[in-house]
Formats: sequence, C-alpha cells, structure tokens
Amino acid sequence: ENSFCYKQVIPLFEGDNMFGRYNKGTVISSPIETNDPSMDRRHCILNVKRGKNGNIIYTLRDNDSITGTFLMNEILGAKDRVRIEDGAIITLGATTLILHAADVD
Repeated sequence: ENSFCYKQVIPLFEGDNMFGRYNKGTVISSPIETNDPSMDRRHCILNVKRGKNGNIIYTLRDNDSITGTFLMNEILGAKDRVRIEDGAIITLGATTLILHAADVD
C-alpha cells in the first residue's frame, strides 16, 4: 500500500496478463485500482504457461510504458522477456507488485 493505492490481490490466468492502471473504458485483464499517474493504462505483460513437466513458468515484459517496468530494481529493456519466480518484486511507476507463485500441485 502507498498513497496512490491500497493492497490488492490480482489472480493470474494462463496466457498474457496485461497489467496497468484501471481506467473506465480501457480493457485489460489485470487492472490495478490506483491514482498513480506514473503507471500506464497498459503497462506490462506477465505471461503464465505450463512447462513440459507441468511446472508453471512466469515471463515478464514491458509494454512500451513511459516509466518502464522494473524487476528487483533493474529496468527491463524494450525487448526483454524475463522469467520470474515466487517472490519477484515488480515495480510499475510508484506501485510495487509481488508475485506469489501458484503451487504446482
């Protein structure tokens, strides 16, 4: 939580999960209710897929946002596709997300 946003739990689904600032009329799969002006309406994409062994793979990429997407305080490049794991800290503008990975079972 911060001055822009309260704590939220956003469920993920297999495929591309588009994260961004909620705005009426903007259709995204994982909206964040916030007043953070530094978060784009379509800020980043978190892809969820099952690997060959049944394990869940999370891949993060920026969606050409103005302020960038940070993973563990490192900014992602324009073409970066980064695998992330449980506990990963993602920063979008002044908002922080923490991945709580699903149990494989």
